[in-house]
Amino acid sequence: MRKKKQLPILESVEISGVAAEGKSLARVDEMVVFIPYGAPGDVVDVKLDKKKKNYGEGHIEKMLTPSPIRIEPFCEHFGVCGGCKWQHIPYDYQLKYKQQQVADALERIAKVELPPISPILGSKHTTEYRNKLEYTFSNKSWLTFEQMRSEEQFTDRNAAGFHIPGAFDKVLDIKKCWLQDNLSNEIRLFIRNYALGKGYTFYDLRGQSGLMRTIMVRIVSTGEVMLVVVFGEDNPAAIDDVMGAVKERFPMITSLMYVINLKVNDTIGDQEVITYSGRDYIEEEMEGLRFRIGPKSFYQTNSLQAYELYKVARNFACLTGDELVYDLYTGTGTIANFVARQCRKVVGIEYVPEAIEDAKLNSQVNGIDNTLFYAGDMKDVLTDDFVREHGVPDVMIVDPPRAGMHDDVVKVILNASPRRIVYVSCNPATQARDLQLLDAKYRVTAIQPVDMFPHTHHVENVVSLELRDN
Repeated sequence: MRKKKQLPILESVEISGVAAEGKSLARVDEMVVFIPYGAPGDVVDVKLDKKKKNYGEGHIEKMLTPSPIRIEPFCEHFGVCGGCKWQHIPYDYQLKYKQQQVADALERIAKVELPPISPILGSKHTTEYRNKLEYTFSNKSWLTFEQMRSEEQFTDRNAAGFHIPGAFDKVLDIKKCWLQDNLSNEIRLFIRNYALGKGYTFYDLRGQSGLMRTIMVRIVSTGEVMLVVVFGEDNPAAIDDVMGAVKERFPMITSLMYVINLKVNDTIGDQEVITYSGRDYIEEEMEGLRFRIGPKSFYQTNSLQAYELYKVARNFACLTGDELVYDLYTGTGTIANFVARQCRKVVGIEYVPEAIEDAKLNSQVNGIDNTLFYAGDMKDVLTDDFVREHGVPDVMIVDPPRAGMHDDVVKVILNASPRRIVYVSCNPATQARDLQLLDAKYRVTAIQPVDMFPHTHHVENVVSLELRDN
């Protein structure tokens, strides 16, 4: 085999900015180098891992002079688990970089006339802000470089935690995760230790066997708690033993459920979810509205910040009470039901049939009778005929997935020509691309970034567009 060429160490490199996927960047001669876990102002030696003509990728081999803005990460798993990559950067700087990320995407990609971008709305809570976390059990825990160098023998390789990025069969055993209320850690550690004490097997991700597979914990602002335990074997006695122990130890769990998943992948969308105790849903609250969340339901994972996001979308919609609103990519109808009291009628469209059933249920639970929901692929459901049947909307609210809107959907929107469009996006780059397509008929009138995920590079952005006069 041809020996792989060793790439050099770049000495005394100053990190100058941030880049995509939470990485930092430095410029060395004519080359841009992308470096994870760096902070602007760091002076470091960088070991190159990949080198192309105009760019390279590397990691910090040695810290020479830490950036004056660099702070101590609060999580012991920082740099290994792959999450919360900006813990070493103060939150006010994180917001500054996210604001810049939105500006760069809209200016470089959209290339349309833009109003001033409003200051980003930061999250009130920067830890324990998630209402949902999923953990994986594995009999092959990931060993850190420090552990491997220690010469210690690790005979117990069972883990309950998160997948290592780029290694589907390796799981980092998590001691404490700061993303959710600490009850989540208590539940995970109890199940981990109870299962080990009983000799129950942890899942072998390569061999596709083992009892303990995954758990999902949901804790919402109402205080209600859902736990879904996923087992990889159909072992009624062991399952009842684990579930009974969890119920006794955590009586505050309002929805205790389990799944027997014998298929290859971890998704439970096509699996039967069995309620062990309590209800088969929990409820989130927003402005007096109750939203039912089942084990397969989608709901924004930062409840408090989702409220701020939805208020921005509603304000941008400028509703007076007489509008017909289309809510595209409605999910479980959260935005649709949130704005329903301020308009005449809302028509929601979503790809996932189960989500549409949740949307209908949420309208029913809240006594909302001016919503209609349809399931199907957006480009197939939203057609010119659909608009003729249901009426030309006064306002369209769109909240597409990261890939943005399909060209056919954009064409129908342009043909329908609603007076106003509110575009909610989790990916400013694809949002910018779509704004360029909409520029033929629309002008951007307001831009509001919202931070939903502190300590990550992810940012939501809401744009208001108005129909041009000519």
